[in-house]
Amino acid sequence: MMQQAPSSHLPATSHGTLLRGRIAYSQFQQGYRTGLEPILMAAAVPARHGQHVLEVGCGAGAGLLCLMHRVPDLHGTGIEKDSETAELARTNLLANKKEQVSILDASFPEGVPEHLRFDHCMTNPPWHATTGTASPEPRRDLARRMGMHTLPLWVKGAASILRHKGSLTLALPTALTDRAVAELSANGFGGITLYPFWPKTDREARILLVQARLGVKSPARVLAGLTLHEADGAFTPQARDVLENGTALPGL
Repeated sequence: MMQQAPSSHLPATSHGTLLRGRIAYSQFQQGYRTGLEPILMAAAVPARHGQHVLEVGCGAGAGLLCLMHRVPDLHGTGIEKDSETAELARTNLLANKKEQVSILDASFPEGVPEHLRFDHCMTNPPWHATTGTASPEPRRDLARRMGMHTLPLWVKGAASILRHKGSLTLALPTALTDRAVAELSANGFGGITLYPFWPKTDREARILLVQARLGVKSPARVLAGLTLHEADGAFTPQARDVLENGTALPGL
């Protein structure tokens, strides 16, 4: 699908790269800045050539770009509520010649056309802040603040747009593990897999991926996960391979 050319009337952006220069990537100078989660999430999606993938809350497109670097001939769709961020995602996709991707400027799930069905869905919900004072930067607050009904709404929405045995991959804090598993089970997902990220070998995991498939009955699993940093703070070789080379997560 050919992208519509984006407007030039966006807020100021900074220009950088993802995957150690393999992907051109711009983001707004003010507001939410892309972290590791979209890259790690994209490395987990079990997509194959020619399949259709949806990213919910796609931001400026980091997750889609990283996934399509690993599996180049996917058909991708992103949905993003903030219109300026959606437009920036289009800019990033065009800069990387990803013309088989469409960005929907809409809320999920009502913004997804009824006829569309997907093999995979991925999302890094706005879980960084669930309580407390709102940020004075509206775009940052939208990207970071999870509403009470965000997680159940997005899981239920994913169940409505996925094909049978399609996968859903969620990047979440470990504190939301129980809620995520309960919502997945209540909406017909099985084969739930937990993949933790350990900051260092002696540190408690703070983020993890929760992945499940629609309509399957396989038991849940907890995998060994990935240690991100050495004792000196440098990325481990395994983490560097994912974050810099765009490879799939080991052991998933």
